[in-house]
Amino acid sequence: MSRSHIPGKSSLKNSYFKRRRVAFVPSRQKRMDLGMTKYLMVAMGGAVGSVLRFWVGGSVADRLGTRFPYGTFAVNCTGSFLIGLVIALIAQRANVNPNWRYLIGVGFIGGYTTFSAFEYETFQSMQEGKMLVASLNVILSVAIGLFCVWLGVAAARAMD
Repeated sequence: MSRSHIPGKSSLKNSYFKRRRVAFVPSRQKRMDLGMTKYLMVAMGGAVGSVLRFWVGGSVADRLGTRFPYGTFAVNCTGSFLIGLVIALIAQRANVNPNWRYLIGVGFIGGYTTFSAFEYETFQSMQEGKMLVASLNVILSVAIGLFCVWLGVAAARAMD
């Protein structure tokens, strides 16, 4: 016998709690769908960011040559600017859907920036005895990258 049929217990009260429970406690499938959404957002953003990184890096290298890793340097600087801009904008707007952070901050910018390529190219320059190129790549990427993050945050604050 269900609780609603027990003498002294109101059927109306029990049906109210059953409705409230269904309304506020997502099903296991719905929780799984919400959890998978962030992975889908990261994957979509990462795909676009990776393709853009490939295009920007190649375009810059085609124009400026490969004596110095200009393409990776350009991507790292623009990516640093973007991460500063996006994170600051998201932090300023409390009502932003978290999926935007997954799509843009984690996915797109994570796919776009090229820290591992930066490391490999610096290592390769060192292996080839090009210590000046390796040193410049590290110093310029870090210093100008930090400046670009600051510039992105300043741009986001100026928009507010």
